[in-house]
Amino acid sequence: MERVVGFHPVREALRAGRRRLVRLLVREGLRRPERAELLELAGAAGVPVVAVSPEELARQQKPGERAQGLVLEAGPIPLSDLDQLLLEGRQPGRDRCLVVLDGVEDPQNLGAVARVADASGAAGLVVAARRCPPLSPAVSRASAGAIEHLPVYRVTNLRRELGRLREAGFWIIGSDAAAGENLFDTKDKVWQGDLALVFGAEGRGIRVGLAPLLDHRVRIPLRGKVGSLNVATAAAVVLFEVARRVAPRGEPARD
Repeated sequence: MERVVGFHPVREALRAGRRRLVRLLVREGLRRPERAELLELAGAAGVPVVAVSPEELARQQKPGERAQGLVLEAGPIPLSDLDQLLLEGRQPGRDRCLVVLDGVEDPQNLGAVARVADASGAAGLVVAARRCPPLSPAVSRASAGAIEHLPVYRVTNLRRELGRLREAGFWIIGSDAAAGENLFDTKDKVWQGDLALVFGAEGRGIRVGLAPLLDHRVRIPLRGKVGSLNVATAAAVVLFEVARRVAPRGEPARD
């Protein structure tokens, strides 16, 4: 059983309905304006709502947990099946963009990347089983609940799965600060079709063993004194540049 805390993660978990939802604990006297929305979502999802005293909620609270008067008891986020994605094949007019993380081990970074991936319209997140944290409530909170919606594919061998994606027609593009073409100078044809965008861990970048599988490398031009970006920031720059390039062929963005 997991404890999903905070308004945004709780709301998105209720909206997504991907987890096994057990019950919603609400602090007695809670007057947050979002309370009515959460109660409505819980009712629609058939989730029991239990009022608990501030003292009881504090007693249950785990170190570092910021409940904001709300705790959703739920099962873990289910993982998605990459085999199923590959079986579906490419659909005309609906190109897919996968975000692939190589060695990103910090839950805050994982959550932040998931938030960016969902906001930019990515089709999912591919992570290595041994080099990625679990999809914990901390990740959900860092993603503002986006991880509740975004398909996550946890694979045992990232190199092998990138090869499979390549065979399935995905264009593998690595974000590489040390080499590659200026992101903003790339031709539009680079971003056509199904894409797998690879981001490495901060400081180390993409592992040498994955380099032969990259069809293209791009770098984000930096003008300041700092030589690199946080992985979530780099992902935001690249993903929204991709979204800008493919917007005429995709669905319109929400304002």
